[in-house]
Parts: sequence; structure tokens; C-alpha cells
Amino acid sequence: MSHDAQLVVRPVRIEDLEPLNQLAQLTATGLTTLPRDAALMEKRVKQAARTFSQMADDSAQLELFLFVMEEKQSGEIVGVCGIVPKVGGFKPFYAYQLRNDVHESETLQLRYEHPTLYLLREHDGPTEIGSLFLRSDYRGGGNGRVLSLCRFLFMANYPDLFESDVIAEMRGVIDDHGVSPFWEALGHHFFGIDFPNADMLSLYNKEFIEKLMPRHPIYVTLLPPEAQASIGEVHRLTAPARRLLENEGLVWHDLVDIFEAGPILQCKREEIRAVRDSRVDVIAAIEDDPENLGAFRKCIATTVEMPFLASGGLLYLREEGLVLERSLAETLEVEPGDSVRYVDLRAEA
Repeated sequence: MSHDAQLVVRPVRIEDLEPLNQLAQLTATGLTTLPRDAALMEKRVKQAARTFSQMADDSAQLELFLFVMEEKQSGEIVGVCGIVPKVGGFKPFYAYQLRNDVHESETLQLRYEHPTLYLLREHDGPTEIGSLFLRSDYRGGGNGRVLSLCRFLFMANYPDLFESDVIAEMRGVIDDHGVSPFWEALGHHFFGIDFPNADMLSLYNKEFIEKLMPRHPIYVTLLPPEAQASIGEVHRLTAPARRLLENEGLVWHDLVDIFEAGPILQCKREEIRAVRDSRVDVIAAIEDDPENLGAFRKCIATTVEMPFLASGGLLYLREEGLVLERSLAETLEVEPGDSVRYVDLRAEA
């Protein structure tokens, strides 16, 4: 049912609040960017609405872009994704950096490299993508890919609003009861609360992190094997999202989340495949039956001007301009003479 649906990604609106609260009830522990808290969700949605309204204001402090995926016929909200233009600022961005400390003794002819976690506080941080969630009955058929990649095409449309570095915090190893082996081995001893509570608390106020985090670097070899093994690994449900982002050029270097040690992927904005390879062309024609034409490519396409709309569909480029399949043109509300930004839906294409 879901793959034939006409799905469009658009900026969030205040009236999306109730459906977003319903969507948040379906999320698992560890997806703090889509909070199961009505007051916090309202704050997020208002923040995003304000950010969209201030895009043209050079002096504005842009806080959060939030997009929803809507089933066009029914108006149902089935997914959400977001971009934080800059992390840090007034509230620092925290992460552990994994470094190798070298210890050697000439007397004993011994040399050891110890993986060690150092706490980073970043006030002048990068752009962060996050908040990605798609209802399970709409997964597959490229829908999740459209929802994820639309953020990069939005960045390509408005590069001046974003930092030159982009990160993505991936959800780390947590079991079905919300237990994180890394948190149990480390954070629990300093915070005295369970992982879901600490994760939720960090949304409201990060002050407790500064006050309670261990001041000194942590030697990884002193942690239990299960906690060591979880460093830089993702939750099983997050593995597809990680692969998608890695195909786009984001890589894990040395940063992990301070609570459950999930990897923080990084890339230069201009080197992300969907940013680098996307292009803008004018629509020359709209085709009713694209199946007849072998040259069509499966792409994600977006409007170039606001309102920003994004969708997946078939198109191809000929000398006089782009040809779009009718359903894609209708979803994006474009016609011949309009411009769209587009890129292949898959990196391998």
C-alpha cells in the first residue's frame, strides 16, 4: 500500500503537532530528537516554524529545521527528519573523542597503546542532521531514502545557512529494555540514573552533564568487554540509516555519544554525494507514462524556491531540459518552465 502512495516532504507546521506526538509514541528509546513529551514537541515545532520564517534574516539565530513526510491524499504524517544548522552555541555539544595514548618503558622494553576517551565540549559546532523517523508500514520502496536525502538537497539549496562540516549522531547499542552496556559501565556510576532518564534529561538541561561527568580521560580497557565492544557500534534498527549515510560520504572517525557511545559520523558538506552531485534544471515536459522510456532515472527531486517540497520519482534529462513523470510533478506542484533540484536516489547509480 505504502509504495504507491504519493508522499511529499515539506516544512513542519504548527498544525502537525498532534500527528507528530502520535508518531513519537512509536519511536524506540534513544531517539531523543523526536521526544515522547508533548510540551517539548510543541517547543521543537515552534522553534522550527520560527527558523523557517527567519531564513532570509541574516541576523537571526537559526535553531532547527524540521520536515515532515505527508501522504498527500490523506494528509497523514508518516515520517519526520531534521537539521540543526549549528550545534553548540549557548549549550555546548558534548562528545567523547577516542584517542590512542602511548605508554612505553625502555627498561622493560614494553610499549602499549591504550584507547582512551576524552570529553569534548564544542561551542562552535558543525551542522547536525537528525530526528529521522518513518512509520514502519511506509519503510521500503525508497521512502526512507527520500526522507533522509531531502535534508542534503535543502542544504544544497541554501548553503549559506549551514556550516562546512556536517555530523550525524547514530543511536548506539541499547537493548529492548532501554539498557546500554556503555552507560551501565560508565555513566551510571556518575549520574545514578538509568540510560533512558539521562537521555531524556539531556533534552531539557545539559547542565548536569558538565557537573557530573568524570573530569579525567577514561581508559577503554578498564571497561567491561560488552561496553568496549559497543563503542562506535549502532543499534540494529539504526544499521540501515548508517549504511545510507556512509554511502553518501559520511564516515566515523573518533567521536562517540557520551551516553551510549554510538558513532558520530562526519563529512564536509560539499563532499556529501547528494549535495555534490545534485543539479538544478528547468522542466521541459511532463510525461504521463514514463514506463515506456528506458532513459528515466529514479531520483529525489525538490523545489528550488520556498515552499520546499521533496519527493522521489522518475525523471530524465534531454537537451531541452528535464522530463518528469506526472505523479512527481504533481507531488512537487511544479510545471514546465519551473526548476527543480535532483539527484539519483541511490549512490551506486
